[in-house]
Amino acid sequence: MQRQRSAADARRAWIVLGATFISLGMVYGVWYSYSVFLVALLKEFGWSRSLVSGAFSLFVIAHGLLGPLNGWLAARVGPRPLLLGGGCVLGVGLLLVAETTAWWHLYLAFGLVVAVGVAFAGWLPSILLIRGWFPDRVGTALGIASAGIGIGITILVPLMQYLVDLVGWRWAYRILALLVAGWVVPASLWLIRNPPEAETVAAPGQATPGAVYWTLSGAVRSWPFWGLATVFCSGNVATQMLLVHQVAYLVDHGVSALVAAAIAGTVGLVSIPGKIGWGILSDRTNREIAYTLAFCCVIGSLGALVLAGRFPASSLPYVYAALLGLGYAATAPLTPAAASDVFGGPRFSVIFGTLHVSNAVGASSGPWIAGKIFDATGSYTAALWVALGMAVISMSVLWIVAPRRPHPPPPESSLKGSDR
Repeated sequence: MQRQRSAADARRAWIVLGATFISLGMVYGVWYSYSVFLVALLKEFGWSRSLVSGAFSLFVIAHGLLGPLNGWLAARVGPRPLLLGGGCVLGVGLLLVAETTAWWHLYLAFGLVVAVGVAFAGWLPSILLIRGWFPDRVGTALGIASAGIGIGITILVPLMQYLVDLVGWRWAYRILALLVAGWVVPASLWLIRNPPEAETVAAPGQATPGAVYWTLSGAVRSWPFWGLATVFCSGNVATQMLLVHQVAYLVDHGVSALVAAAIAGTVGLVSIPGKIGWGILSDRTNREIAYTLAFCCVIGSLGALVLAGRFPASSLPYVYAALLGLGYAATAPLTPAAASDVFGGPRFSVIFGTLHVSNAVGASSGPWIAGKIFDATGSYTAALWVALGMAVISMSVLWIVAPRRPHPPPPESSLKGSDR
């Protein structure tokens, strides 16, 4: 049975939430600023869009494939050591990216080393950390924490474009390395603590004696697991395709690079209240309603982007940014909250870490598909249709999975609260 939280624990929980908010902004500022560096790399090296976006796809795949290991380690040592180590690796990786002179340097440094750093300093350990400190308000707490990602997009994406114009993309990456590691490492040492349960039990959460919980082997043989995997994958195909290629699309249609970066920053700015709002709404209604409303905004953003391409001097690029920021915002708090609804228990970290691979499949394939389509056709038109289809699939399948009424695991696929 979960122990009663003391006043000191309550204060610590909010400190951890605030530190995680800033850390996620720093770490995922690296992720989303790639749309700015993509344009700079295309200019300097003359590589194809599929080649440059392929480095991002490798980054996302490697990031996702580390999910099961991430979950397994977090279940044994807690999230905090992972965040500390990830911050160190991330700083080193960004410095290596700045030394790129050949395509394989980019793939090795950004696609692999930076991916390891983001995986261990980023989303999955942060979910386990926040879920452990706020077990009764998972959606709301994840919404607040993930709003930090919006701050990162809002500040770091335009800042990186400004630095690219001022000192070049190499020094921009070096400054980014200093900023990210300079916050994440000290914050992990001095502000962040594992949840109380994780400090006393070798799992991020305690089981109620006699209760029945999902195991990993049982989960991967169940239809809710594969349904959630479909939701995660298709939703990321749609949103990451837009987030990675939006600057290039707008520049192609006559928007200056700095203004396009500001529009990308607007996506992050709007996502801040969006993440908090969707998290609160999902706790008060259900995950399906909030997620569907959000992806209706994603669909609306596609239409606004097409119109923005035709009228780049109008306010339509900012309408696109507002709709995408609001819609994309739901993916951060709602997908882990839905997984927690279905598979909550002492094996959640490993189950969610494995589910996280589907996030990587979607987030890596979306940008690569868009780059490949552009290289073949000279246009993003077909890619936008793919994004539309994936958005519809994602919100539809979540209703089939129905986290609002999770199914108990079958006896042969479960463990009891007394099992370790």
